[in-house]
Amino acid sequence: MSHRANIRIQRRGFSNSSAILPNLCRTNWSSQSVGRGGNCGIGRAGWGRAGGAGFGSQSLYNLGASKRIAVGGSYGSGIGGGYGYGGGICNGYAVGGGIGGGYGLGGAGFGGGRGDSCFPVCPPGGIQKVTVNPNLLVPLKLEIDPTIEKVRKEEGEQIKILNNKFASFIDKVRFLEQQNKVLETKWALLKEHDQKTVTSNIEPLFDAYISNLRTQVNDLEKEKVRLDGELHTTQNLVEDYKSKYEDEINKRTDAENDFVILKKELADLQRQISDTSVILSMDNNRYLDLDSIIAEVKAQYEDIAKKSRAEAEAWYQSKYEELQNTAGRHSDDLRNAKHEISELNRHVQRVKAEIESVKKQCANLQAKIAEAEDRGEQALKDARQKLAELEDGLQKAKQNMAKQLKDYQELMNVKLTLDIEIATYRKLLEGEESRLANDAADAVNILVLAMEVASAWVEVVALQQEVAAATLEV
Repeated sequence: MSHRANIRIQRRGFSNSSAILPNLCRTNWSSQSVGRGGNCGIGRAGWGRAGGAGFGSQSLYNLGASKRIAVGGSYGSGIGGGYGYGGGICNGYAVGGGIGGGYGLGGAGFGGGRGDSCFPVCPPGGIQKVTVNPNLLVPLKLEIDPTIEKVRKEEGEQIKILNNKFASFIDKVRFLEQQNKVLETKWALLKEHDQKTVTSNIEPLFDAYISNLRTQVNDLEKEKVRLDGELHTTQNLVEDYKSKYEDEINKRTDAENDFVILKKELADLQRQISDTSVILSMDNNRYLDLDSIIAEVKAQYEDIAKKSRAEAEAWYQSKYEELQNTAGRHSDDLRNAKHEISELNRHVQRVKAEIESVKKQCANLQAKIAEAEDRGEQALKDARQKLAELEDGLQKAKQNMAKQLKDYQELMNVKLTLDIEIATYRKLLEGEESRLANDAADAVNILVLAMEVASAWVEVVALQQEVAAATLEV
C-alpha cells in the first residue's frame, strides 16, 4: 500500500510531499538535497541499513521562483535520515559541492556531491551584467494553513470515535467470552448431570422403587395365599359344623319320634285300662258276686297301672330331661356354631375385601410403576432435548464468537492502519512546522517518527499474533 500526497503552498519558496510505503521487505532509504543559488549543486546523502521498520524522505530547498515542488518518499524496513546543502558560483565555470549524511539503526553513512557546470565558461556576447531579482530580497512569509487545526480536530474526533468503537467492541468481546464461559459451565454441569446424576442416581432410584414395589407385591401375594388357606380351613370348619348340626337335628327328630311313639303306647295302655273297666262293669251287670274279684283284679291292675305309669313317667321324664339336656346342649352348640358361622362369614367377607383391596393395590402399584417408567423416559427425553439445545446454543455462540473475533481483527487492522497514517501525517506536519523554525532538527524528527512508526508496527504484529492465538484457542 502506498500513498502519495502533494501539499501546495501558494507562497514562494517551499513545497513538500511525502510518501509512505509499508514494505517490510526493503531495507534502504535515500535522501537528496538540492540547492540553487544561481548555479546548480547537487548533494546526495549516503544510506544506512537497520533490522526493523524504516522511513525515508527527500527534501528540497528552492530559493528561486519555483512555486511547486513534489517530493516522494518510500517506507521500508530501514530507518534513516539525511540532509544536504548545495551551492555553486558561476565565474566562467561552476563549482558545486554537497554534504550529506545518513543515519540508521544499523549504522551511518556519509556521501559527497559534485557540482555540474550550468553554462559555458565564457558565454556568447561576453560577460553579462549581474542582475538582482528584487523578489528574492523580499522576506518569506510562511504562515500555517488554518485548515491544519481543523484537520487535527477532525483526526482527534475520529480517533476518539474509533477508540470508543474499539472499547465497545472489546466490551462486547468480553461479554461474549463471559457468555461462552457460562455456556461451557452449563454444558459441563449438564454433561456431569447426565453422566453421573441421571445414570448414577435416577436409575438406581427407579430400580429401588421398582424393587420395593415388587417386594410389596410379593408380600401381598404371600398374604393372599395365607388368607386363601385360612379361608379354606374356615370353610372346612363350617362344613364340619354343618354336618354336626344336621346330625344333631336328626337325633332330635329321632328323639321326638320316640317321644311320639311312647305317647301312643301310653295312650294305648290307658285305652286298655279303660276297656278293662268297661268289661268289669259289664260283669257287674250279670249280678255275679264278682265284687271281690273285680276289686282284687282292679287292685292288681291299678297296682300294675300305677307301676307302669310310674315307670313310664319316670322313663319319659328321664328321657324328656335327657332330651331337654341334649336339646339345650345342642341348642348351645348350634348357637355357638351359628355364632362361629357368622363370625367366619364376617371373616370371609373381610378376607374377600382385603383380597380385593390387595388386588386394587397391586393394580395401582403396577400403574404407578408404569407411570414412573413413563416419567423416567420423559425426563430422559427432556434432558436429551435440553442437552441438544444447549449444544446448538454453544455451537452458535462459538460461531458468533468466531465471527466477532474476525470482525474484531479486521477492525483492529483498520484502526491500527488509520492510527499509523494519522500519526505519520501528524509527525510529518509537526516536523515541517519545526523545520521551518529550525532546519537542523529535521533529521532528529524524522528519526523519532521512524522509531515511533516502527514501534507501532511491532505492536501491530504482536496484537495480530495475540488475536490469532485467541482465535486458535476458541
